[in-house]
Amino acid sequence: MTGQRCPLCHGGQGQEIHRDRPELRHHRAYYRCDRCNLIFVRPDSFLPFQAEKAEYDLHQNHAQDLGYRRFLSRLGDPLLDCLAPSSQGLDFGSGPGPTLSVMLEAAGHSVALYDPFYADDRTVFARQYDFITATEVIEHLRQPRMELDRLWSCLKSGGTLGLMTKLSRDDAAFARWHYKSDRTHICFFSVQTFNWLAARWRAKLTILGQDVILLRKQ
Repeated sequence: MTGQRCPLCHGGQGQEIHRDRPELRHHRAYYRCDRCNLIFVRPDSFLPFQAEKAEYDLHQNHAQDLGYRRFLSRLGDPLLDCLAPSSQGLDFGSGPGPTLSVMLEAAGHSVALYDPFYADDRTVFARQYDFITATEVIEHLRQPRMELDRLWSCLKSGGTLGLMTKLSRDDAAFARWHYKSDRTHICFFSVQTFNWLAARWRAKLTILGQDVILLRKQ
C-alpha cells in the first residue's frame, strides 16, 4: 500500500518499506516519507492509551541508577557545555522516574517537567525556556509535527532542543532493526529527517553518535 500522508512534514507520501511477519500478534506495516525520510506506522497500529501507559509502567528507570545516568549523560554532557549558568529548561516526556532533570538541576539549572502520562501539566507550554530535552520520546509521538513545533515555539532565541532517539538507516537495516519491535515506537527519524527539520526551523543541527541530536535556535 502506498500514499500514506506523512505525520511530520504533511507534504510527503509514505511508501511501504517493510511489513512485520503476519504470524506476529501485533504485525505492522512501515512507511518511509519521500520528502522528509521519516518512517512511520499508520494510526490503526497505535496502542490504546491505557495499553501504552501499561508498557511505560514496566520501565524501571530512576535517578539513582548509575547506568541510566551514564546513558542520559550522552545528551546531558554536551547540553551542559552550551548552557549559561542558571538556565531554565523543560524535560518533555519525563517519564515515571525523572532523571535527566535531576542531573541538570544538580548542575545549577532549573527544569520543569511534562509527561502526558505522569506529569500532565500543560501550563508548561505557556512559558519560554533556554533548553528543552526529550530523551527516548519522539519515537512515541502520534502527532510529531504538532508536538515538535510546539516545543520549538517554547524555546528562546539561542536556546537548544536536545533529543535522544535511535537513528534509522537504509531499508535493509530497518528490516533487521530491533528498535521497531517496541510497539510504542511509531515514528523513526534519520539524519535526513533532522536535516529537513533543521532547514524548516532554520536551526543549527549537531548530531552526536547514533542517537544524540542538538538543534539550536538561531
